[in-house]
Amino acid sequence: MILPIVAYGDPVLRKPGAPLAPDYPNLAQLIDDMFETMYGANGVGLAAQQVGLALRLFVVDTTSMVRGEHAEAEVDGFKHAFLNAEILDQAGNPWPYTEGCLSIPGIREDVLRQPVITLRWQDPSFTWHEATFSGLRARVIQHEYDHTQGKLFVDYL
Repeated sequence: MILPIVAYGDPVLRKPGAPLAPDYPNLAQLIDDMFETMYGANGVGLAAQQVGLALRLFVVDTTSMVRGEHAEAEVDGFKHAFLNAEILDQAGNPWPYTEGCLSIPGIREDVLRQPVITLRWQDPSFTWHEATFSGLRARVIQHEYDHTQGKLFVDYL
C-alpha cells in the first residue's frame, strides 16, 4: 500500500526516531509499504518520519540510479531496510552531490557529505550488522539516517 508522504513543515520530520523492537506490530508490512511508497514517488530512499512515524527505520533501493541517464555502477543492486541504525564513523574529505527529498519536492541542492561511513544496524529479522559504505551508497544512507535523527538535507545548505 502506498502511504502518504509527509511534507516539509510537518513536526514529525524533526522528531528523532524511537528504537524498534521485534514486537513492533506489522513491521514487515510497514517495510513493504515503505518500499512501495518510495517506488511510487521515484525515490531511492525513504525514512519512517517521511510517512509520519518517528521510528529508527529507513529503506533504500538505488536501482533507479543504475538505470538513469547518469548511471552509477557503484550502487547496483543495493536494496536494504535499516533498523536502529547508528553511524559509527565517517571519513574522507566531504564532497558535493546534488540531493533532493521526497518530503521537499522540487528542491535540489548540492550537499557536502563525507564519502565513507561505518554503520551498525539491524535487518528486519533484528540481526545486527556492521559494514563500511562509500560513495553514493554512503550518501544515500547518510541522507536517510539523518531523517531518523530529525535532520533534513536543507539543514546543510
